[in-house]
Amino acid sequence: MATERLTDELLEQLLASASPEVYLSQAKLPDRTLPDYLRQLLKEKGLKRSDVFRAAGINTTFGYQAFSGERHPGRDNALMLAFGLQCTLQETQRLLRLAGHSELWPKVPRDAIIIFCIEHGLTRAECDDELYRLGEDTLLSPEG
Repeated sequence: MATERLTDELLEQLLASASPEVYLSQAKLPDRTLPDYLRQLLKEKGLKRSDVFRAAGINTTFGYQAFSGERHPGRDNALMLAFGLQCTLQETQRLLRLAGHSELWPKVPRDAIIIFCIEHGLTRAECDDELYRLGEDTLLSPEG
């Protein structure tokens, strides 16, 4: 697997470039999609999609559509997929970025709880319990 360039390295290269065009022509920016990343995580972790969907608490049809790129997950569904895939915080942040959503931010109480849960290896259901206990909206809606 090819290693991605660090953001700091890319920023340094951009600032040293004569123009944005020069940077863009030389940077070899990754062309990764969310479905590519989901499949990569699935393979790296040796998981089955059905187990990921069950652990995430998401609908199987929606899960397969997210993996194929047919559907775009909202932020909470992306977070639920991250829990189902047993993502680290870094993997979760990348998944959120690729899904077009803001990263988890420790200054936001709900995000701080989710970060804590990820870092402590809690499941999606355990995270929802913590969110509920602390008065925040759960990832899995009561209707879902």
